Amino acid sequence: MLLVAITFFLSGCQTQTLKPQPSNSDIPVDVADALEIVADTPEDIVNAPEDVADVSADVVGEMPQQTQPSSESASNSNIAIYPAAQKIAEKIASNVFIAWSELDSDDSTQAATDLIAEAYQKTEIIAQTDITTEAIPEPIIELDLWQLTVANYGLGKIENARITPHYNWYNKHKKYMHRVTTRASRYYHFMLHTALDQSLPAEIALLPIVESGFDPFAYSSGRASGAWQFIPATGRAFGLKQNWWYDGRRDIVASTKAAHKYLLQLHKMFDGDWLLAIASYNGGQGTVMKAIKRNKKAGKPTDFWSLKLPRETMNYVPKLLAVARVVAEQAGTDTLNSIDDEAYFKLVDVGSQIDLAQAAEMANITTDEMYRLNPAFNQWATDPQGPHHLLIPIAHLDRFKTSLQDLPSSKRVAWERHKIVEGDSLLRLANRYHVSVDLIRTINNIDGYMIRAGKTLMIPIASKDASAYTLSAAQRVINRQLQIGQTQASQRIEYEVKSGDSLWKIAKKYKISIKQIAKWNKLSFKSVLQIGDKLNIWPRSSSKLASAQRKVVKKVTYKVRSGDNLSVIAHRFSVTVKDIKKWNQLLKKYLQPGQQLSLFVNVTKLKQ
Repeated sequence: MLLVAITFFLSGCQTQTLKPQPSNSDIPVDVADALEIVADTPEDIVNAPEDVADVSADVVGEMPQQTQPSSESASNSNIAIYPAAQKIAEKIASNVFIAWSELDSDDSTQAATDLIAEAYQKTEIIAQTDITTEAIPEPIIELDLWQLTVANYGLGKIENARITPHYNWYNKHKKYMHRVTTRASRYYHFMLHTALDQSLPAEIALLPIVESGFDPFAYSSGRASGAWQFIPATGRAFGLKQNWWYDGRRDIVASTKAAHKYLLQLHKMFDGDWLLAIASYNGGQGTVMKAIKRNKKAGKPTDFWSLKLPRETMNYVPKLLAVARVVAEQAGTDTLNSIDDEAYFKLVDVGSQIDLAQAAEMANITTDEMYRLNPAFNQWATDPQGPHHLLIPIAHLDRFKTSLQDLPSSKRVAWERHKIVEGDSLLRLANRYHVSVDLIRTINNIDGYMIRAGKTLMIPIASKDASAYTLSAAQRVINRQLQIGQTQASQRIEYEVKSGDSLWKIAKKYKISIKQIAKWNKLSFKSVLQIGDKLNIWPRSSSKLASAQRKVVKKVTYKVRSGDNLSVIAHRFSVTVKDIKKWNQLLKKYLQPGQQLSLFVNVTKLKQ
């Protein structure tokens, strides 16, 4: 055997043979089973090839002095040889190159490594095999949520001329993109990761930018509501409850899951074509299917870009692709508000109805923040029939849970004991206490709508004044009307709907548009008006009247100073001498210092 010959020759040169120390713990099962001990005999040495002896002699000359023991220790050595590794030694002895990949293919162990080292007889190689090399992991790059979105895009790079105008708009309006991405900061972690968990293209998580600008309170003239803009029927079809207390279309968790479920159904319906699925989300699957049938009949292509669809749907997909492109280019810059890849809120089961202002205090956050996280709740409290959960900022989670444990269910909502008097009705009481008729009936086990004087009703009431519930449905309407009042030239009137009225008739009467009435009163174009309904109207004014009403006129008492005359005073207050004389009929010909004049001044035109 070649290796035995090498070993004996080395012993004759008073060179220590490096003996392996095999153990079953160091050797794979298949190698250990093949283990055999071969004794060195003179016959092995006699038959050793000359070239092996030459190689061994050369190797000995290269060894450091400290590796050469006495001849006595060398003469008594035995070598343990592994047959699987012996072929490797034979290749080395025959000057055949061996790569480390071959060693790997023989299920490398420390024992096999020692055997290779023995064949080479090079201390530097032995030293190298004694070192355990660990792979240094690459540094983990922390992506913000916009960068993570781009990394998970799945719609591919799509080029089409219809995308360009929308891309130019979003790219130009950087303040808008920063405002929208800032608004998304509460919700986007949940929306993105929920999409990724279902293997949806990450572009889907950007749809709320197109739909609502990430405003969960957004409401369209077509009666679509929430960040994902569900219309009532579609919302109900996907399990989004809608009543006086609660609108699931604005529920961040419920509406996001519903939108993803709807999109996955559409994706399957259109054989995996995401662009058709997204177009159907906006325009309805029926509309898209009809367009596909028309193209098939005409022998035209049936991809999204070839279909004739309603204008809004034609622009919908290009808008999303434009937004995705802008996000890809601007992620990681100041244009987009960077959002860390960390959850903002956690869903907490509160178990029963709870006053939202009280819940906000328990979590040590504002009622505004409570409503923005829980925009589905229309009133001052959660729905008494559920869902009984709230989204709470993780930073305030422990405080809220502790406060919740200390507060019994009976004290989570305040109660009023109302004694019925003559003239009371369920509707009147509902309006008085800001609750629904059905709630009063349910709590007090009233079957019909009749109540009797002298009886007592239990009615839940808000713990604070109505204005404290900053984003309740009623308060949002009031805030909107105040905004309109500040920008409209005319004064608001409350119009009571009469028999035969329609939005078209009312709009024509006050020289305004149906769209304006719908916007002011949160109506759709197809809303059916009921006699007695109250509508807020800002009639269109003539330019002359509008100009007059934009003035802010106040009565000013002016004390005449030395050197004043009527012309100087008139010029100072942007009025005329004639006006001053009219307002002060007892005015004498000459002014006296200290004399008081009444002036009616437009304060917006005062001289600085």
